Parts: sequence; C-alpha cells; structure tokens
Amino acid sequence: MLIALTPPPDLLAAIGSIALPLQLLTAPLAPAADTAASAIGNHSIEVAETLIQVGRFLVIFLAARTLAELMVRLQLPTILGELLAGVLIGASGLHLLVPPETGARLNHWLLDLVAALSGLGADQVQNLYAENFPGLQQVSLLGLYALLFLTGLESELDELMAVGLQATTVAVTGVVLPFALGTAGLHLLFGVPLMLAVFAGAALTATSIGITASVFGELGWLRRREGQIVIGAAVLDDILGIVILAVVVSLAGGGSFTLAPILRLVLAALVFVAAALWLSRTAAPVFDWVLDRLKAPGEVVVAGFVVLTLCCFAAQAIGLEAALGAFAAGLILSRSRHTEAIQETVKPLVALFATVFFVLIGTGMDLSVLNPFNPANREGLVVAAFLLAVAMAGKVAAGWSYWSAEPTRRLVVGLGMLPRGEVGLIFLGLGSQAGILTPPLEAAILLMVIGTTFLAPILLRLVLATSPEASVAEPAS
Repeated sequence: MLIALTPPPDLLAAIGSIALPLQLLTAPLAPAADTAASAIGNHSIEVAETLIQVGRFLVIFLAARTLAELMVRLQLPTILGELLAGVLIGASGLHLLVPPETGARLNHWLLDLVAALSGLGADQVQNLYAENFPGLQQVSLLGLYALLFLTGLESELDELMAVGLQATTVAVTGVVLPFALGTAGLHLLFGVPLMLAVFAGAALTATSIGITASVFGELGWLRRREGQIVIGAAVLDDILGIVILAVVVSLAGGGSFTLAPILRLVLAALVFVAAALWLSRTAAPVFDWVLDRLKAPGEVVVAGFVVLTLCCFAAQAIGLEAALGAFAAGLILSRSRHTEAIQETVKPLVALFATVFFVLIGTGMDLSVLNPFNPANREGLVVAAFLLAVAMAGKVAAGWSYWSAEPTRRLVVGLGMLPRGEVGLIFLGLGSQAGILTPPLEAAILLMVIGTTFLAPILLRLVLATSPEASVAEPAS
C-alpha cells in the first residue's frame, strides 16, 4: 500500500508564508560574504604594496649609503658606491631589487616574508612587485632631472658659451670616432652583419651626462674650463645621439631612410637650444619678479620645479629627451637672484632621488656574462674587449680634438666623456626589444656599458688626484 507523501495544502501555505521572509532576509548574505572576502583581499594587496614600496627604498638607501661611505674612505666618487650597491642588491647579486625586464625573481626569502605579512601568495607578491616597479623608475627619473637641473644652475653661462666651439668639437669627435671604428671593426674583423654593426657602433656614441655631472661636481671640477667643456659636449652628445638613434632604429625596424623626419629632429634640437640660451638671458628677471610676490612656504623649490617640468615637457613634446629640458631649466635660472636658494632646496632632493637613479642602473646589470668558463660567454667577451677599447679610445681621443689658447687638462676632458651609463642601456634596451641583437653582441654591448660606467669615476679620481692644483671637492650632490 502506497502512502501519499504530499503535504496538505494548509501546511504548504504555512511553509510558504515562512519561507518568503526567510528568503528576503538571507538573500543579501551571499553578496555580503563576497564583499567581506573582497575587502580582506584588497587589504592584503594594500599591505603587500606598502611593504614592497617602503622596503625597496629601505634596501636602496641602506646599500647605497653603506657603499658610498666606503668609497669616500677609499677616496673614490660616491656614485661608484651607488652603482655597486645596485649590482649587490640587483639581478647580479642578492635579488632584493630586480627590474622586471631582466626576467629574474625576487629573493625567495624576501618573497616569503612579504607573503607571510600580507597573507598573499609568493607569486602574487612577485606580480605586485612587477606592476609597481614603473613607479620606482619614475622616482629615479625625478632624481636624474633634479641632478641635471642642479648642474644647469651651477653652470656659468658665459663660461659655457665661451667653450662652445671646443665642446662642439669634442662632442662631434666623440660621436664620429667611436661610431666609425666600432662599426668598421665589428663588420670587417668579426664578420658582424652591417646593420648589427651599425647599431652597436651607435651605442658607442652615448655619453651619460648624469654620471659625468655627478662626478665632476663631487670632485670640484664642474665650474672649471674642463668641466664646462665636458658638460657642453655631453649635452650635444645627447642631441646627436637622439638623431643617430632615430635613424638606426628606423633602419633596424625594416623602415626606409627618410630625410625629412631627421631634418625636423635636428631643427627641433637647434630651436630648443637657441630658445634655452635666449631665455637664460631674459627669463630670470621675470622669474625673480614672480618669486618675490609669493608668500606661501616652499615658494622657491615649487617655482623652480615648475620651470623644470615646463622645460622637460617642452623638450619631450618636440621629440628630444626630457633630460635635456632639465639641464636647460637650470641654465635658464642660473642668472636668477635666487639661484643659491634654489640650489639649497634642490640638493636634498638630488641626494635622495638621484641615488635611486644610479642604484637602478646597477640593478639591471647582468654580470654573469663576465664568466669566461661559460662557453656561451666567450664570443661576447672577445667582442666586448674590442668594443670597450674602441669606446675608451674614441672618447679619450676627443679630449685632444679641440684647440684652446688656455691650458686645459685634455685627459680629464676625454675621461669625462667616457661613461655610457643609462644612455648606453637605452640603446641596448631598444636593440633587445626590436630583437635585432644576437646574444653575444648583446652581452658585448652590456659589458662595454658596464666597463665605461665603472671605470670613468675611478680614472677621473686617479688623474685629478695627481694634479698639483687638485681642488677641494664641492659638496656631493
């Protein structure tokens, strides 16, 4: 006998009357649970991001200041300590700070520590680190711009103009000679395809004005005739380098050579430099008039940085490097009555953020290519030795390329043009991204950049230390 299991209609109605309010009450519970979980997840992400950002600066400044103190005691430029600090904590060292483009992961102890404190997984922390790294690079660029702004402020415009012909000769020689020797040597001696040889030769033309300015400022030679020649030549080097880079990248990318864009770029550079020189003589009184009427605290540094950002924007907008705009901004305000006050407010910013810039250069250097026991490195090491020799000989020879009625230390000028630094790495990065470099040639260019960047401060210190009129170093910027 089958028993009917269907409840009576009255019972169904009763259950329905109870179930409807229960459904209304419990409906928001699932989204609320999701919201709570999302809030916890967002909090963990915020904690991890804060730990990453604060931790990076802690690692940078501890390593940089420790090695900078060591360099001072060894009578070497502090910038060398900052570069070495980057190597120590970077992709070639402890992996405490590694640019994502190197493909290296952070130190697993560091990843596990941040993961444990934030409640995220190690892979999530690594991804957050890579996503936030461009912010650190922007901070480092602020340091470079502040350093070049300070360099322009400390430059004597009349002296810089007085050495304009010598600076032009040094710049042109320092571009043409390494480019021609490097391209011809790679193509004829090593059988490198012509386009690759041209690209590598173009990488030899660079001069890092940031490193040069820092070393000369620290050694007390920035305002001397040799320092002014080098700074002027380095600025012109950047302009010539931009033109060469535009041509080479266009050809390497399979494009055809067209004269019109190159002429526009050259014209833009000439107009920008002419405008900066004109404003350096006419804009300072206007700046002083405005500044005298500002009453809010911090008016000096804010007004100075407004001019800095305007010049960087203008340079970038017409196709030049923003770094040139930063130097031009300092040059424009170098005749202001408030120049010393601006310098005093900018120097602490340089001490902080320029340190980040130089440390980041070191973190991206892969010293594993120096291992001669790895057969894959040997071809690159041979080519690198050639490129390093050409890179040094071409720039040092530029120190003897100008005529001067006044005695100058020509070796100091040549060595001042030596470091490739971040400019050389830009060339290398573009070649890598375009996929036009072979692994041995890529390693060789990297070793050339590393060698010139580290040797220039050491050789300059050694040469200037033997000078009978060795000066007392200016305060380190």
